[in-house]
Amino acid sequence: MIKTVIDAHCDLLIYLTQPNSGINKTEDLGCAVPYLKEGNVKLQTMAIFAPTQTDSHKLGIEQSEIFSNLNTQDNPLYSFDKPHIKNLANNQNVGMLASIENASAFCDEKMSLDQGFKNLETIINNVGKLFYISFTHNLENRFGGGNFSSVGLKNDGKALIDYLDNKNIAIDFSHASDALAYDITNYITKQNINVPIIASHSNYRTLLDHPRNLPDDIAKEIIQRQGLIGANFVRLFVGNDKPERLIEHIAYGLELGAQNTICYGADYYYHKNHPDQSRIPFYFKEHENASCYQQINTELEKQFGTEICNNISHKNITDFLIRLWN
Repeated sequence: MIKTVIDAHCDLLIYLTQPNSGINKTEDLGCAVPYLKEGNVKLQTMAIFAPTQTDSHKLGIEQSEIFSNLNTQDNPLYSFDKPHIKNLANNQNVGMLASIENASAFCDEKMSLDQGFKNLETIINNVGKLFYISFTHNLENRFGGGNFSSVGLKNDGKALIDYLDNKNIAIDFSHASDALAYDITNYITKQNINVPIIASHSNYRTLLDHPRNLPDDIAKEIIQRQGLIGANFVRLFVGNDKPERLIEHIAYGLELGAQNTICYGADYYYHKNHPDQSRIPFYFKEHENASCYQQINTELEKQFGTEICNNISHKNITDFLIRLWN
């Protein structure tokens, strides 16, 4: 049976800032709309990404405007909101939710926090619902340390957490340093901040020792807090030897108790001009585009049963969004 699919992370929007790009260019992107439709993806989260650099906020605002312009009557994409949850499976088009990957996308290193928060409000006004915010990318910024850093939460990061209290926007740990993830968790607990935590596109460090993958204690914290952990399809984070490693990561998450937490976070992005071409192919052939979801679902159902398969394919995210938006 063809199942509804929801994915928690892709990088379509930053790709669309390039000349001659487009949502239907299957030769460029694994999350091109024809692939999403073939995989029965009914909701795709689209990250607004900017590297930490001068005027990074301009790139973030530009992507929020691109997102807004995709939400037109003659387009196969539409801006997803709470009323759409009940009819998700029956919608012929693909819903889209925006997220922010790296808070530098609304606040560069030199501007005031007040101006940064105004930029964030501009982005939210453009996209409607904002699913989550990752404070950092790979490296350190004014908010804290990225996954290739040992830096924790900075004062501006605490101010951002305070700002997010009761805003119904999650904090994403997929690009956080371990220290940043621990510090955020401790801060929201001590200050009684109402903000959920997720890892939108991460696997498990116990199976593959890479700083982009979650250590067990952080994964368990997300599970305990009823968050989400999105299975990442990128070979570098799955394991380079065989495609079955993806199922092994999912199985390990289930061992940790994540049956109501695991979702898809495939992390499809444009990589033809990526500086590290030694990583080619970036995905296993079996997972190279979003048409693959139904085959993965077939394997998940075979190994773990229908209920867990449905949870991973769509239900865990819809349940999370209902809690988040209520």
